[in-house]
Amino acid sequence: MAIGKRLNKAREGVDREKLYPLAEAIKMVKERAKAKFDETIEVAINLGVDPRHADQMVRGVVTLPNGTGRTLRVGVFARGAKADEAKAAGADVVGAEDLVQKVQEGTIDFDRCIATPDMMPLVGRLGKVLGPRGLMPNPKIGTVTMDVTGAVKGAKGGSVEFRVEKAGILQAGVGKASFSEEKLVENIKALADAVSKAKPAGSKGTYIQRVAVSSTMGPGVKVEPGTILG
Repeated sequence: MAIGKRLNKAREGVDREKLYPLAEAIKMVKERAKAKFDETIEVAINLGVDPRHADQMVRGVVTLPNGTGRTLRVGVFARGAKADEAKAAGADVVGAEDLVQKVQEGTIDFDRCIATPDMMPLVGRLGKVLGPRGLMPNPKIGTVTMDVTGAVKGAKGGSVEFRVEKAGILQAGVGKASFSEEKLVENIKALADAVSKAKPAGSKGTYIQRVAVSSTMGPGVKVEPGTILG
């Protein structure tokens, strides 16, 4: 009941049908982020794609200019010099067969997973474990790479993976409620730019259709799509 009352109060002053300019929407979301923890600011984008078709999948990675405000635990599947490189770059978990076994046994001590190409035959066995969690390394988003240092530092420095879901909705965390409005606007525009550049050839009509921003515990505020670009 307390959560319901708080959410109803937070919704006061938010027109559920109105499309707000991005900066105004961010201001409203920040004002309503009243939880006892630093809430994550999230953006949801409805895209004009049907991801059931391979030529309409939208997926990628973007490094947010102001970071995410979240410290990611990074796991790297690598051997020898590349394993040493991963450790030096700040990876939290590094291994080869030993790390595969840990994951198979249910221990997943990372939020982002990177692998060198030579490790993929081994890592491929973990598809049923890592896939549903969105952790499977993929060369298209730079998590299967020989540039282990760059990938680890990117993940630690605020890179965000994005992927459209079945209903054509893409969601991502773009910072914390403690961030300034300017930093959140910059992060959302960086994400929108990356999503725009990832537009698939099979997408017809309006690509970015609807946008909303919210905090972890707060109401969604609809955004005028044109204001998130550029």
